[in-house]
Amino acid sequence: MAKQEEGNAAPTIIIKKVKKGGHGGHHGGAWKVAYADFVTAMMAFFLLLWLLQATTEEQKLGIANYFAPSSVSRATSGGGGLMGGRTFTKKGASPNDQTPIGVMIKLPTNPADAESQDNPETNEADTMAQDPAGDMAARDMEKLLAKQEEAQFAAAEQALQKAIEGVPDLRSLTNNLVIDRTEDGMRIQIVDEVGKSMFPSGSAEMFDHTRKLLSLVVDAIRKLPQQIAIKGHTDSTPYANTHGYSNWELSSDRANSSRRALIKAGLPPERISSVVGLADTDHLDKDNPFSPRNRRISIILLRNSAPRALASAPAPRPAPADGAPAPGGDAPPGGIAN
Repeated sequence: MAKQEEGNAAPTIIIKKVKKGGHGGHHGGAWKVAYADFVTAMMAFFLLLWLLQATTEEQKLGIANYFAPSSVSRATSGGGGLMGGRTFTKKGASPNDQTPIGVMIKLPTNPADAESQDNPETNEADTMAQDPAGDMAARDMEKLLAKQEEAQFAAAEQALQKAIEGVPDLRSLTNNLVIDRTEDGMRIQIVDEVGKSMFPSGSAEMFDHTRKLLSLVVDAIRKLPQQIAIKGHTDSTPYANTHGYSNWELSSDRANSSRRALIKAGLPPERISSVVGLADTDHLDKDNPFSPRNRRISIILLRNSAPRALASAPAPRPAPADGAPAPGGDAPPGGIAN
C-alpha cells in the first residue's frame, strides 16, 4: 500500500524565471546628457564665430596672446630666469627697482607686421588671429571691380565702332582700327593698311583722317577712369640717313604726336601715364616684319585692378616738347622711311 501511494505521488513542478534584457533602454536619460553636450558645443562654436566677426584685429591678437603667451626668454638667467626681468646697476649685485618687470608686446596694425616678429609663438598666434572672412571679401571685391572694368571696356569698344560707322568719311578706316585685350588692359591700335597710312612716310605729322580717328577714340574713352599708355611702332624697314635719325626716333615722335592730338581732342593730360616708342621690336604681323600693319599707334587703357608700369619695354628715346617739330622730316634722298 505504501508503494502504491509512493507511485501515485504528484510530480514536483519547477518554475524557472528567465529575466530577458528589455528593449526599452532608449527610454533612459543617457541620450539627454549627450544632446546637452552637443548643444553646448554648438553654442560655444557660434559664440566664437560672433567674436571673430565683432572684434578688431588688435583684440583678436590680444585674445590669441592670452591663450598662447609670448615667452620672454629661453635663457636660464637674466630676464628669463633668476633675476626675473630685473637688471644689475653699476654699483653691484643689487637690483634696480626703477626697471619695470614685465613684458612689452607691440600690437601690429596689420598681419604683415605680425609676421615680421622674431618670436615663433607670437607669429603662430597672429596667423590664427587673421580674419579669413575679410580676405574672402577682398577677393570678391577684386572680382567685382574686374567685371565692372571689363563692362566699361566692352561699352567703349562698341561706342567707338558705332562712331566710325556713323561718320561717312571714316567708314573706310574700319580695318585700320584694331581693338583687343592684353595683360595690361584694353588696347586700341590704329594701324596702316596697304594704300591707307596714318602718317606720311618718314614723318610724325599725321594725316587729317588719323586726327579725326583719334578724336573718335577720345569721345569713346573720355569718361572712363583708366590711365592711358601710348606706344609708337614701325616696321623693320630701316630709316637711313646721315643724322642718326632711326625708327626709334620716328616711333617716339609719332607716339608723342598722337599724345598731342588726344589732348587737343579733349582727353585730360593727367590720364596719360607714359609715351614710348618701340621702333620695330613688337610687330603686329610677326610673320612679315615689313608688313604695313606693323606701323601703328597703340592706345592702352590700363587696368585699374592691376596697374603695371611698362618696365619690360625697351628704353625709348625721350619725346620732344610740345610743338617741337619732328627731327628729320621726310626721309632724305636715298633713305628708306617707314
